[in-house]
Amino acid sequence: MDAPESATPLPTRTTPTWEVELLISGIAVFAMLQLPGWLDDRMFALEPRLGAHWRIAALIIYLYSKSAAIVLAATFAIHLMLRAQWIALVGMHSVYPQGVRLEHMRMGPVQRAIEEARPDSTADAIERADNRASVVFAIGVSVAFIIGYVCVFFGGALLLMTQFSQAISWRIDPLDTMATLFVLFMLPFLAADLLDRYVGLRLRPAGTAHRVLAAVLSFYTRLGMGRRNNRIVALLTSNGGERRMMALVVGIMLAAIIGVSASYSSMRAAAPLGNYALFPKADDQGIATRHYDNQRDPARDAAVPYVQAVVVTGPYLMLVVPYRPSQDEPAMRRQCAHAERLVEPDKAIARLGCLGKLHAVTLDGQALDDLHYEIASDSRTGRPTLLAMIDVRTLARGRHEVRVARPRKGDSDTKKDAADPGYYRIPFWN
Repeated sequence: MDAPESATPLPTRTTPTWEVELLISGIAVFAMLQLPGWLDDRMFALEPRLGAHWRIAALIIYLYSKSAAIVLAATFAIHLMLRAQWIALVGMHSVYPQGVRLEHMRMGPVQRAIEEARPDSTADAIERADNRASVVFAIGVSVAFIIGYVCVFFGGALLLMTQFSQAISWRIDPLDTMATLFVLFMLPFLAADLLDRYVGLRLRPAGTAHRVLAAVLSFYTRLGMGRRNNRIVALLTSNGGERRMMALVVGIMLAAIIGVSASYSSMRAAAPLGNYALFPKADDQGIATRHYDNQRDPARDAAVPYVQAVVVTGPYLMLVVPYRPSQDEPAMRRQCAHAERLVEPDKAIARLGCLGKLHAVTLDGQALDDLHYEIASDSRTGRPTLLAMIDVRTLARGRHEVRVARPRKGDSDTKKDAADPGYYRIPFWN
């Protein structure tokens, strides 16, 4: 009896890690696809609680974290598709081991001559598909780790700088300071690298210049800036062309960061998608759902004043004004500096009075001078707010409008000051 034929084995040059690659991509792709949305929710929930400097630090960490998550999600998804293509080629090769039979395909003599002249077998196509999947997996993981390192070290250092500057009341911009320190830190390495490339061969090995250059480059190499510290990128650049692979790596990083930044801006702008070029722009004249508690999305909408609903049926209009550190804190430091010299509870009373002046209210154009704010919190986010109950029992039926003053957005930019009306506008019907 003849021995049964065995299945066609995998090609001998198959990447030995293909099973682990598939396992990682298959398991992690679903988590990575959900992580960007989770980061969006956390950022939108955290942002209204932060002052200007803390917000910048959190925003940078968010942008880099989401960029790394996007790169990993795209890498795992693309890798799964490429591995599926490779598996399909291996399977079809086992079904049709004779390969592509050009004599059974309809084509003209010129095309047939071109196809026959190409020394391309199914085994070669399988190997290319295998290598392509592994390279994509390596590039995506490497780019994500590079972005992650930048996020951890630069973002962490920016957080420490922000904490330090506020702890000692140092009036500096932490981001500008960090950028300056980073440039100063990198200048010796960049200068040493350029000298090594262009004049390194002309330096005497025992000379002072050579020793100094070697010491500088050794120091930065030990810090993780050597050419082989990222082994995957070193393998890719040294075997696939340094300029081409570095352009690819940097291009993927920039595309991810720019895409995430554009996505963040579009989510904050909340501009409708579609052909609405001729629809009138509302700006501050429209009815925004974020100003009504029964319509707003507390997870994504900006922390702006709101009332209970567009139609108020009860005797009181409940006006809630969230405290926004990025806008209210600088204004309070300028206009309420006298409160810092007081002690509790006088300090709290003075601060509440100051916030009341910063967020003065008018109803149908009439100032509510007797308005009293209470200290409260947003029931759905837990953020600190001011609460005012406005009696609307004597108002006529129909449309009314509340305006809540706010600190101007551009204190040092007259153009922005002119564009900013300096108040929130909330229409409602009684």
